[in-house]
Amino acid sequence: MSDADRERVAQSLQSALGEGRLTLEEFEQRLSGVLAARTFGEVEAFVADLPGSLVTAPAPERVELRTTAATLKRGGRWVVARLLVVVAKAGSVKLDFTDALIAHRVVEIELDVYAGSTTLVLPRGASVNIDDVELVAGSSSVRNVPTSPFPEQGLHFVVRGKQRAGRLLVRHQRRFGRWRW
Repeated sequence: MSDADRERVAQSLQSALGEGRLTLEEFEQRLSGVLAARTFGEVEAFVADLPGSLVTAPAPERVELRTTAATLKRGGRWVVARLLVVVAKAGSVKLDFTDALIAHRVVEIELDVYAGSTTLVLPRGASVNIDDVELVAGSSSVRNVPTSPFPEQGLHFVVRGKQRAGRLLVRHQRRFGRWRW
């Protein structure tokens, strides 16, 4: 569970306090539990009785995303599998993990992209390893994201596979005022 996930849950607890669903004492107890939590399962107990609470669908082990001559996008709140297999032919791929529900500390991404671009938008504090990506007539770029072959404290992404005739870009979310992209 990332700091951004904890912050979202803390905001929902704050809303429940403002609506009168929680007393100040209940809010403080639940907030301290959420801030100490390491997994979504630990957090569920603190928000299960609230409307619109964090519903944690079990994260699948493996998901395959495919596209041919089209754009493939994932963004907002979506459940991320431990292993994402991305197959794209003549299409672009953008996976935004900023608001995603990620139950695993290490997320593996297997690329098979031909004649298209791949953009991975990682949450703040995450690190990435793209050492095992084979580039054929393409390029890769990691912008302001820590790179490491081994996971450190926070969320870590391991990207491998092939990126042919296209570009692989790994970055954080961009912000300007209230706009995010």
